Amino acid sequence: MSIRHGLLALLNGGPRYGYQLRTEFEASTGATWPLNIGQVYTTLARLERDGLVTPNGADEQGRALYAITDAGRAELERWFATPVAQSDRPRDELAIKIAMAVAGADVDVGAVIHNQRMATMRALQDLTRAKRAATGVAQSLVVDGLIFKAEAEQRWLDHCEAVARTSKEKNV
Repeated sequence: MSIRHGLLALLNGGPRYGYQLRTEFEASTGATWPLNIGQVYTTLARLERDGLVTPNGADEQGRALYAITDAGRAELERWFATPVAQSDRPRDELAIKIAMAVAGADVDVGAVIHNQRMATMRALQDLTRAKRAATGVAQSLVVDGLIFKAEAEQRWLDHCEAVARTSKEKNV
């Protein structure tokens, strides 16, 4: 999810100020995607430049409020309607690391996989605790997605280990 679209989604619920957007964004994602307040204001400035949000006065404490525009709602609708393509996701650094380990002559592939498996297991434990502490459906769904990805990573690491072992046995 882009910060840009996340902020538009929050503004679709009504005018908000920067710190409020940051807090609600982090709450919605179960704090799995922490935002720097500078990111929020930089993104708001770009959204305003692009005509997707507009300043909307100030609240009783004098904090500048922002509101979504009709163009912002249309952009948000497009975003919700468009599936996220694999090519839109960041590179898989772990897959590249294991591929390089397998291709390398002096790399203990088993150790690379073992270290990753232990890190992923710790992450799963942390995510399980976060799941129990989730306070809403949005947080719970975000944490569920991360748990499913970590579980899939564990299965993939098992597969990598089996393939590397079989490959090593054939070459011996």
